[in-house]
Amino acid sequence: MPKIIAHRGASAHAPENTMAAFQLALDQGADGIELDVMLSKDHQLVVIHDDSVDRTTNGFGSVNDMTLKELQSLDAGDGQKIPSLEEVFDAFGGRFLINVELKNYASIFDALPIEVAKLVKKFQIEGSILISSFNPFNLPRFHAQLPDVSLGLLTQANQAKKWIWRLFHFDALHPYFSDVDQVLVASLHERNRQVNVWTVDDDEEIRRLAALNVDSIITNDPQRTRAILEA
Repeated sequence: MPKIIAHRGASAHAPENTMAAFQLALDQGADGIELDVMLSKDHQLVVIHDDSVDRTTNGFGSVNDMTLKELQSLDAGDGQKIPSLEEVFDAFGGRFLINVELKNYASIFDALPIEVAKLVKKFQIEGSILISSFNPFNLPRFHAQLPDVSLGLLTQANQAKKWIWRLFHFDALHPYFSDVDQVLVASLHERNRQVNVWTVDDDEEIRRLAALNVDSIITNDPQRTRAILEA
């Protein structure tokens, strides 16, 4: 059975990328969580998906124009606040897999991978962390700091089979679900790379991907996904 990774926590039932969503994923038996991290104005590691706070909070503005204190004064839904990555590691580090997506897409060579590596070292949770990004240059920069931490290369729809990805070191490909077929899975498994598929909530797709022997399914509803897989 594929591992079940809760996308931004159990975000189908709790505000995404919040402590409540991560706790719910743990309570629902997810094998891990996926979350997004970027740097605030004062260079703190904050857990949020968008470059701005507009969609997910009651505030407005760019994340990199706000300090951690300013960001945490906002309501991220149901009274939740935007967590720092340190708060997440303190509460959940070592309890299940934490897939950290590095979100520095507007500033691809900033200090984000270095700062995340420092925090992983501080909490000594190298064995339960997976670092992923659509920015392939993040992966070697993180790897230089922590060579034993697994790396995941994210690809957009219709991009998973491009030959250029063979130029980069990664332990798992994170393709969009519609790109995944038997040939892709077999090719990656032959090269000892895992296949962790995003983001899958459709019943038939969950069953199809499980039959293809993917390694993990990233889903917004981990409890429902597990029920489908176990049925």
